Amino acid sequence: MRKVFKPSILLLSIIVFLSTKRFSIFVRAGNDIESATFVSESFEVGPGKIAAKTFLDIKFPKGHIGVKSFDVELVDEDGNSVPLYETYIHHWFAIKYFENITLSQNIEQYHDLRNGVVFQRNQGTCQGYMLPHYWGLGAESRGTSSNLPDPFAVELGNPIKLPYGFKEKWMFNIMAIDTRGAHNRKGCTECRCKLLNLPKDFYNITKGIDGQPLSLSYKGGLFCCQDNLQCKLKKGFEGPRRNLSLRYKIRWVDWDEHQVPLNFYILDATDRVRSNGSIAIHDCQAEYTIPRIHDSDSPHVQKANIPMEKGGYLFYGTAHMHTGVVNATLYGQDGRILCTSTPKYGTGKEVGNEKGYVVGMSGCYPKPGSMKINDGEILTLESRYENKFRTGAMGHFYIYLADQLHTKVVKD
Repeated sequence: MRKVFKPSILLLSIIVFLSTKRFSIFVRAGNDIESATFVSESFEVGPGKIAAKTFLDIKFPKGHIGVKSFDVELVDEDGNSVPLYETYIHHWFAIKYFENITLSQNIEQYHDLRNGVVFQRNQGTCQGYMLPHYWGLGAESRGTSSNLPDPFAVELGNPIKLPYGFKEKWMFNIMAIDTRGAHNRKGCTECRCKLLNLPKDFYNITKGIDGQPLSLSYKGGLFCCQDNLQCKLKKGFEGPRRNLSLRYKIRWVDWDEHQVPLNFYILDATDRVRSNGSIAIHDCQAEYTIPRIHDSDSPHVQKANIPMEKGGYLFYGTAHMHTGVVNATLYGQDGRILCTSTPKYGTGKEVGNEKGYVVGMSGCYPKPGSMKINDGEILTLESRYENKFRTGAMGHFYIYLADQLHTKVVKD
Protein backbone atom coordinates (compact mmCIF):
# COMPACT_ATOMS: atom_id res chain seq x y z
CA MET A 1 0.00 0.00 0.00
CA ARG A 2 1.37 3.38 -0.96
CA LYS A 3 1.85 6.04 1.67
CA VAL A 4 -0.54 8.99 1.33
CA PHE A 5 0.98 12.35 2.20
CA LYS A 6 -1.26 14.66 4.24
CA PRO A 7 -0.52 17.96 5.98
CA SER A 8 0.27 17.90 9.69
CA ILE A 9 -1.98 20.93 10.19
CA LEU A 10 -5.06 18.79 9.54
CA LEU A 11 -4.08 16.36 12.29
CA LEU A 12 -4.90 13.40 10.06
CA SER A 13 -1.56 11.64 10.42
CA ILE A 14 -0.31 11.49 13.99
CA ILE A 15 2.78 9.73 15.31
CA VAL A 16 3.24 9.43 19.05
CA PHE A 17 6.67 9.22 20.68
CA LEU A 18 6.45 8.21 24.35
CA SER A 19 10.05 7.31 25.16
CA THR A 20 11.70 10.70 25.77
CA LYS A 21 11.98 12.47 29.11
CA ARG A 22 10.11 15.60 30.12
CA PHE A 23 11.07 18.18 32.71
CA SER A 24 9.17 20.93 34.49
CA ILE A 25 9.86 23.77 36.91
CA PHE A 26 7.03 25.22 38.99
CA VAL A 27 7.13 28.75 40.38
CA ARG A 28 4.68 30.46 42.69
CA ALA A 29 4.39 34.16 41.86
CA GLY A 30 2.63 37.05 43.54
CA ASN A 31 -1.07 37.89 43.16
CA ASP A 32 -1.90 34.17 43.18
CA ILE A 33 -0.40 33.68 39.71
CA GLU A 34 1.42 30.39 39.23
CA SER A 35 3.86 29.51 36.47
CA ALA A 36 5.47 26.35 35.19
CA THR A 37 8.17 25.75 32.60
CA PHE A 38 8.07 22.47 30.70
CA VAL A 39 10.11 20.82 27.96
CA SER A 40 8.36 18.78 25.28
CA GLU A 41 9.44 15.42 23.96
CA SER A 42 12.47 15.75 21.74
CA PHE A 43 12.71 15.24 17.99
CA GLU A 44 15.75 14.71 15.78
CA VAL A 45 16.81 17.00 12.95
CA GLY A 46 19.78 17.16 10.62
CA PRO A 47 20.91 19.61 7.92
CA GLY A 48 17.98 20.26 5.56
CA LYS A 49 15.61 17.92 7.41
CA ILE A 50 11.91 18.58 7.99
CA ALA A 51 10.43 17.63 11.35
CA ALA A 52 6.61 17.56 11.43
CA LYS A 53 5.61 16.02 14.75
CA THR A 54 2.56 15.53 16.91
CA PHE A 55 3.00 14.81 20.62
CA LEU A 56 0.04 13.66 22.70
CA ASP A 57 -0.54 14.26 26.40
CA ILE A 58 1.94 17.08 26.91
CA LYS A 59 2.58 18.42 30.41
CA PHE A 60 -0.04 20.97 31.40
CA PRO A 61 -1.27 22.50 34.66
CA LYS A 62 -4.05 20.51 36.30
CA GLY A 63 -7.36 21.53 37.77
CA HIS A 64 -9.91 24.26 37.09
CA ILE A 65 -7.68 27.16 36.03
CA GLY A 66 -7.50 30.36 34.02
CA VAL A 67 -4.49 30.59 31.71
CA LYS A 68 -2.87 34.04 31.53
CA SER A 69 -0.05 33.34 29.04
CA PHE A 70 1.58 30.56 26.99
CA ASP A 71 5.12 31.23 25.69
CA VAL A 72 7.33 28.90 23.64
CA GLU A 73 10.85 28.69 22.25
CA LEU A 74 12.97 26.05 20.50
CA VAL A 75 15.91 24.62 22.48
CA ASP A 76 18.63 22.00 22.00
CA GLU A 77 19.52 19.05 24.26
CA ASP A 78 21.41 21.33 26.65
CA GLY A 79 18.55 23.81 26.93
CA ASN A 80 20.22 26.41 24.71
CA SER A 81 17.96 28.54 22.49
CA VAL A 82 18.28 27.62 18.81
CA PRO A 83 18.60 30.49 16.28
CA LEU A 84 16.12 30.67 13.43
CA TYR A 85 18.85 30.56 10.78
CA GLU A 86 19.78 27.07 12.02
CA THR A 87 16.33 25.63 12.63
CA TYR A 88 13.27 27.58 11.51
CA ILE A 89 10.16 26.96 13.59
CA HIS A 90 7.39 27.12 11.01
CA HIS A 91 4.63 26.64 13.58
CA TRP A 92 3.67 25.07 16.86
CA PHE A 93 0.07 24.51 17.89
CA ALA A 94 -1.23 23.56 21.35
CA ILE A 95 -4.50 21.68 20.91
CA LYS A 96 -7.02 20.54 23.52
CA TYR A 97 -8.64 17.13 23.38
CA PHE A 98 -10.76 14.88 25.58
CA GLU A 99 -9.58 11.31 26.05
CA ASN A 100 -11.78 8.40 27.04
CA ILE A 101 -10.29 7.09 30.28
CA THR A 102 -11.14 3.45 29.54
CA LEU A 103 -9.38 3.58 26.17
CA SER A 104 -6.21 5.44 27.27
CA GLN A 105 -4.06 2.30 27.38
CA ASN A 106 -5.24 1.22 23.94
CA ILE A 107 -4.35 4.65 22.49
CA GLU A 108 -0.82 4.59 23.92
CA GLN A 109 -0.19 0.98 22.89
CA TYR A 110 -1.49 1.13 19.34
CA HIS A 111 -1.14 4.84 18.53
CA ASP A 112 -4.80 4.77 17.58
CA LEU A 113 -6.72 8.06 17.74
CA ARG A 114 -9.76 6.87 15.82
CA ASN A 115 -11.48 5.87 19.03
CA GLY A 116 -11.49 7.45 22.46
CA VAL A 117 -10.36 10.98 21.51
CA VAL A 118 -12.55 14.03 20.99
CA PHE A 119 -10.80 17.16 19.75
CA GLN A 120 -11.99 20.40 21.33
CA ARG A 121 -11.29 23.27 18.95
CA ASN A 122 -11.22 27.01 19.66
CA GLN A 123 -14.25 29.20 19.01
CA GLY A 124 -12.89 30.36 15.63
CA THR A 125 -14.86 30.25 12.41
CA CYS A 126 -12.85 27.75 10.32
CA GLN A 127 -14.35 24.41 9.38
CA GLY A 128 -13.70 21.05 11.02
CA TYR A 129 -10.16 20.60 12.29
CA MET A 130 -8.70 23.54 10.41
CA LEU A 131 -6.68 25.76 12.77
CA PRO A 132 -8.11 24.08 15.90
CA HIS A 133 -5.49 25.22 18.41
CA TYR A 134 -5.77 27.45 21.47
CA TRP A 135 -2.19 28.76 21.36
CA GLY A 136 0.30 28.67 18.52
CA LEU A 137 2.77 30.82 16.63
CA GLY A 138 5.99 30.25 14.71
CA ALA A 139 9.30 32.04 14.19
CA GLU A 140 7.83 35.10 15.95
CA SER A 141 7.19 33.21 19.19
CA ARG A 142 10.00 34.69 21.30
CA GLY A 143 9.03 38.28 20.57
CA THR A 144 5.23 38.08 20.66
CA SER A 145 3.37 38.76 23.89
CA SER A 146 0.69 36.31 25.02
CA ASN A 147 -0.15 37.99 28.34
CA LEU A 148 -3.83 38.52 29.09
CA PRO A 149 -4.85 41.45 31.33
CA ASP A 150 -6.54 40.97 34.71
CA PRO A 151 -9.14 39.78 35.51
CA PHE A 152 -9.39 37.98 32.16
CA ALA A 153 -8.14 34.47 31.40
CA VAL A 154 -8.86 31.39 29.26
CA GLU A 155 -10.90 29.05 31.43
CA LEU A 156 -9.82 25.40 31.33
CA GLY A 157 -10.45 22.24 33.30
CA ASN A 158 -14.01 23.05 34.34
CA PRO A 159 -15.35 19.65 35.52
CA ILE A 160 -18.92 20.66 34.63
CA LYS A 161 -17.92 21.01 30.96
CA LEU A 162 -15.97 17.73 30.83
CA PRO A 163 -17.82 14.82 29.16
CA TYR A 164 -18.44 11.91 31.53
CA GLY A 165 -15.66 9.33 31.40
CA PHE A 166 -13.16 11.65 29.70
CA LYS A 167 -10.01 13.52 30.74
CA GLU A 168 -8.97 16.92 29.40
CA LYS A 169 -5.53 16.68 27.76
CA TRP A 170 -3.28 18.68 25.43
CA MET A 171 -1.15 17.93 22.41
CA PHE A 172 1.52 19.70 20.35
CA ASN A 173 1.59 19.88 16.56
CA ILE A 174 5.05 21.11 15.49
CA MET A 175 6.85 21.85 12.24
CA ALA A 176 10.55 22.74 12.36
CA ILE A 177 12.86 23.05 9.35
CA ASP A 178 16.62 22.61 9.77
CA THR A 179 18.17 24.99 7.24
CA ARG A 180 21.86 24.41 8.03
CA GLY A 181 23.61 24.06 4.68
CA ALA A 182 20.41 24.59 2.70
CA HIS A 183 20.89 25.42 -0.99
CA ASN A 184 18.05 27.95 -0.73
CA ARG A 185 17.34 28.74 2.93
CA LYS A 186 14.41 31.07 2.23
CA GLY A 187 12.79 28.64 -0.21
CA CYS A 188 13.26 25.84 2.28
CA THR A 189 11.41 27.76 5.01
CA GLU A 190 8.58 28.37 2.52
CA CYS A 191 8.37 24.62 1.78
CA ARG A 192 9.04 25.05 -1.95
CA CYS A 193 8.19 21.67 -3.44
CA LYS A 194 11.03 21.65 -6.00
CA LEU A 195 13.60 21.95 -3.20
CA LEU A 196 12.40 18.81 -1.37
CA ASN A 197 12.97 15.14 -2.14
CA LEU A 198 9.31 14.36 -2.79
CA PRO A 199 8.39 10.87 -4.02
CA LYS A 200 7.99 10.59 -7.79
CA ASP A 201 4.24 10.00 -7.53
CA PHE A 202 3.71 12.77 -4.94
CA TYR A 203 1.03 14.63 -6.89
CA ASN A 204 -0.81 11.40 -7.67
CA ILE A 205 -1.09 10.22 -4.06
CA THR A 206 -1.41 13.51 -2.17
CA LYS A 207 -4.81 14.97 -1.41
CA GLY A 208 -5.44 18.65 -0.67
CA ILE A 209 -7.55 20.25 2.02
CA ASP A 210 -10.66 19.59 -0.07
CA GLY A 211 -9.89 15.88 -0.21
CA GLN A 212 -9.14 16.01 -3.94
CA PRO A 213 -5.78 15.15 -5.57
CA LEU A 214 -3.26 17.95 -5.16
CA SER A 215 -2.97 20.17 -8.23
CA LEU A 216 0.26 20.29 -10.20
CA SER A 217 0.08 24.07 -9.79
CA TYR A 218 0.80 23.66 -6.06
CA LYS A 219 4.36 24.98 -5.77
CA GLY A 220 4.90 24.97 -2.03
CA GLY A 221 3.47 24.90 1.46
CA LEU A 222 2.41 22.48 4.18
CA PHE A 223 1.77 19.56 1.83
CA CYS A 224 5.40 19.52 0.70
CA CYS A 225 6.94 19.92 4.17
CA GLN A 226 6.38 16.37 5.39
CA ASP A 227 8.16 14.69 8.26
CA ASN A 228 11.69 13.42 7.47
CA LEU A 229 11.78 14.89 3.97
CA GLN A 230 15.02 16.54 2.91
CA CYS A 231 15.60 20.06 1.65
CA LYS A 232 18.30 20.40 -1.01
CA LEU A 233 21.75 21.10 0.47
CA LYS A 234 24.79 22.89 -0.85
CA LYS A 235 27.14 20.49 -2.59
CA GLY A 236 29.42 18.71 -0.17
CA PHE A 237 27.82 20.16 2.97
CA GLU A 238 27.82 17.90 6.01
CA GLY A 239 26.70 18.62 9.54
CA PRO A 240 25.71 16.86 12.76
CA ARG A 241 22.24 15.66 13.68
CA ARG A 242 20.78 16.80 16.98
CA ASN A 243 17.70 16.58 19.18
CA LEU A 244 15.49 19.61 19.75
CA SER A 245 12.47 20.33 21.96
CA LEU A 246 9.95 23.04 22.69
CA ARG A 247 10.42 24.75 26.02
CA TYR A 248 7.16 26.33 27.08
CA LYS A 249 6.11 28.46 30.03
CA ILE A 250 2.50 28.69 31.17
CA ARG A 251 1.15 31.21 33.69
CA TRP A 252 -2.24 30.67 35.28
CA VAL A 253 -4.52 31.32 38.24
CA ASP A 254 -6.86 28.99 40.08
CA TRP A 255 -10.35 29.69 38.79
CA ASP A 256 -12.70 31.56 41.12
CA GLU A 257 -15.51 34.11 41.03
CA HIS A 258 -13.02 36.94 40.42
CA GLN A 259 -12.00 35.67 36.97
CA VAL A 260 -13.68 36.69 33.71
CA PRO A 261 -13.51 34.05 30.93
CA LEU A 262 -12.26 34.90 27.44
CA ASN A 263 -13.25 33.18 24.23
CA PHE A 264 -10.43 32.55 21.74
CA TYR A 265 -10.96 32.90 17.99
CA ILE A 266 -8.65 32.23 15.04
CA LEU A 267 -9.63 34.00 11.82
CA ASP A 268 -8.01 33.15 8.48
CA ALA A 269 -7.42 35.56 5.59
CA THR A 270 -8.00 32.67 3.16
CA ASP A 271 -11.49 31.93 4.50
CA ARG A 272 -13.81 31.54 1.49
CA VAL A 273 -17.15 32.23 3.13
CA ARG A 274 -20.37 31.29 1.41
CA SER A 275 -23.88 30.93 2.76
CA ASN A 276 -26.48 28.20 2.81
CA GLY A 277 -29.54 30.18 3.63
CA SER A 278 -28.88 31.79 6.99
CA ILE A 279 -25.91 29.50 7.71
CA ALA A 280 -22.36 30.69 6.92
CA ILE A 281 -20.10 28.01 5.49
CA HIS A 282 -16.37 28.58 6.00
CA ASP A 283 -13.64 27.18 3.78
CA CYS A 284 -10.30 28.15 5.32
CA GLN A 285 -7.21 27.16 3.31
CA ALA A 286 -4.71 27.93 6.14
CA GLU A 287 -2.06 29.08 3.62
CA TYR A 288 -1.76 30.71 0.21
CA THR A 289 0.70 31.51 -2.56
CA ILE A 290 1.63 35.03 -3.62
CA PRO A 291 1.97 34.77 -7.42
CA ARG A 292 5.14 35.39 -9.38
CA ILE A 293 4.77 38.99 -10.57
CA HIS A 294 7.00 42.00 -10.97
CA ASP A 295 8.11 43.53 -7.70
CA SER A 296 5.91 46.37 -6.56
CA ASP A 297 6.02 48.92 -3.79
CA SER A 298 2.38 48.12 -3.03
CA PRO A 299 1.90 45.08 -0.79
CA HIS A 300 0.01 41.98 -1.83
CA VAL A 301 -3.32 41.88 0.05
CA GLN A 302 -5.21 38.71 0.94
CA LYS A 303 -8.70 39.59 2.14
CA ALA A 304 -11.59 37.77 3.77
CA ASN A 305 -15.00 38.96 4.98
CA ILE A 306 -15.88 36.84 7.99
CA PRO A 307 -19.27 36.87 9.77
CA MET A 308 -19.06 36.43 13.54
CA GLU A 309 -22.01 34.44 14.81
CA LYS A 310 -21.18 35.55 18.35
CA GLY A 311 -19.33 38.74 19.28
CA GLY A 312 -17.95 40.23 22.48
CA TYR A 313 -15.55 42.78 23.89
CA LEU A 314 -12.07 42.65 22.31
CA PHE A 315 -9.22 42.47 24.83
CA TYR A 316 -6.26 41.17 22.85
CA GLY A 317 -5.33 40.52 19.23
CA THR A 318 -2.26 39.52 17.24
CA ALA A 319 -1.37 37.78 13.96
CA HIS A 320 0.62 34.70 12.97
CA MET A 321 2.46 35.37 9.70
CA HIS A 322 5.73 34.58 7.92
CA THR A 323 8.80 36.40 6.63
CA GLY A 324 7.87 39.12 4.17
CA VAL A 325 4.84 40.21 6.17
CA VAL A 326 3.99 43.92 6.13
CA ASN A 327 1.09 43.75 8.59
CA ALA A 328 -2.38 42.33 9.20
CA THR A 329 -5.44 44.41 10.06
CA LEU A 330 -8.85 43.41 11.36
CA TYR A 331 -11.72 45.78 10.56
CA GLY A 332 -15.24 46.03 11.92
CA GLN A 333 -18.26 46.06 9.62
CA ASP A 334 -18.35 49.87 9.73
CA GLY A 335 -14.69 50.10 8.67
CA ARG A 336 -13.29 50.84 12.13
CA ILE A 337 -9.87 49.36 12.85
CA LEU A 338 -10.16 46.76 15.58
CA CYS A 339 -6.48 45.77 15.58
CA THR A 340 -3.36 46.01 13.40
CA SER A 341 -0.52 43.59 14.06
CA THR A 342 2.90 44.54 12.69
CA PRO A 343 6.14 42.55 12.47
CA LYS A 344 9.49 43.08 14.12
CA TYR A 345 12.40 41.96 11.93
CA GLY A 346 15.72 40.86 13.37
CA THR A 347 18.91 42.79 12.67
CA GLY A 348 21.67 40.65 14.15
CA LYS A 349 22.85 37.10 14.81
CA GLU A 350 21.82 36.59 18.42
CA VAL A 351 18.82 34.44 19.30
CA GLY A 352 15.65 36.52 19.19
CA ASN A 353 17.18 39.06 16.80
CA GLU A 354 18.04 36.96 13.76
CA LYS A 355 18.59 39.21 10.74
CA GLY A 356 15.88 39.05 8.09
CA TYR A 357 13.50 36.89 10.14
CA VAL A 358 10.21 37.90 11.73
CA VAL A 359 11.11 37.73 15.41
CA GLY A 360 7.88 39.17 16.83
CA MET A 361 4.39 40.40 16.00
CA SER A 362 2.79 43.29 17.87
CA GLY A 363 -0.36 42.78 19.89
CA CYS A 364 -3.35 45.02 20.57
CA TYR A 365 -4.66 45.72 24.06
CA PRO A 366 -7.72 47.97 23.59
CA LYS A 367 -9.01 49.90 26.59
CA PRO A 368 -11.55 47.61 28.28
CA GLY A 369 -14.97 48.16 26.76
CA SER A 370 -13.73 50.36 23.90
CA MET A 371 -13.89 47.68 21.19
CA LYS A 372 -17.05 45.61 20.91
CA ILE A 373 -17.84 43.16 18.12
CA ASN A 374 -21.58 42.65 17.73
CA ASP A 375 -23.30 39.31 17.24
CA GLY A 376 -23.56 38.68 13.50
CA GLU A 377 -21.09 41.43 12.59
CA ILE A 378 -19.06 40.86 9.44
CA LEU A 379 -15.35 41.45 10.08
CA THR A 380 -12.80 42.09 7.34
CA LEU A 381 -9.32 40.62 7.68
CA GLU A 382 -6.53 41.88 5.42
CA SER A 383 -3.18 40.10 5.36
CA ARG A 384 -0.37 42.08 3.69
CA TYR A 385 2.96 40.75 2.40
CA GLU A 386 5.69 42.15 0.20
CA ASN A 387 4.61 41.77 -3.42
CA LYS A 388 7.06 38.99 -4.26
CA PHE A 389 6.62 35.32 -5.14
CA ARG A 390 6.07 33.40 -1.93
CA THR A 391 4.67 29.97 -1.05
CA GLY A 392 3.03 28.84 2.15
CA ALA A 393 2.12 32.36 3.28
CA MET A 394 -0.18 32.50 6.29
CA GLY A 395 -2.52 35.20 7.51
CA HIS A 396 -4.03 34.03 10.80
CA PHE A 397 -5.48 36.54 13.24
CA TYR A 398 -5.98 35.66 16.91
CA ILE A 399 -8.51 37.53 19.02
CA TYR A 400 -9.76 37.12 22.59
CA LEU A 401 -13.31 38.23 23.32
CA ALA A 402 -15.22 38.54 26.59
CA ASP A 403 -18.98 38.37 27.04
CA GLN A 404 -18.75 40.79 29.96
CA LEU A 405 -16.38 43.44 31.32
CA HIS A 406 -16.49 42.53 35.00
CA THR A 407 -17.10 39.60 37.28
CA LYS A 408 -20.69 38.94 38.23
CA VAL A 409 -21.32 39.66 41.90
CA VAL A 410 -23.75 37.25 43.49
CA LYS A 411 -25.70 38.71 46.42
CA ASP A 412 -27.30 36.69 49.18
